[in-house]
Amino acid sequence: QLQLVESGGGLVQPGGSLRLSCAASGFTLDYYAIGWYRQAPGKQRELVATITNGGNTNYADSVKGRFTISRDNAKNMVYLQMNSLKPEDTDVYYCNKARGPYFTWGQGTQVTVSS
Repeated sequence: QLQLVESGGGLVQPGGSLRLSCAASGFTLDYYAIGWYRQAPGKQRELVATITNGGNTNYADSVKGRFTISRDNAKNMVYLQMNSLKPEDTDVYYCNKARGPYFTWGQGTQVTVSS
């Protein structure tokens, strides 16, 4: 069964850091360019970072310089290191292919930035 599971979210104060993890089961992530997305209720899903299977990365302007995407193909994992978090980073974060057709979306992991 193909499955993506996101973890690592939580409540953090502005300026804090979190590291999100994306684990895949049933398939090998390193065949694909992978993206981290975020979505607030009632809003469109936003692509915030991508990493190709060769390790090239790209970021949305809103997170550039603060977020870092990485992958560990041996562990079949993709990560998102988030530093200098802001209240506007509060969202549910998801991982999936960097472009469609997408795998079935996981449940995501909630990130809340608040004092």
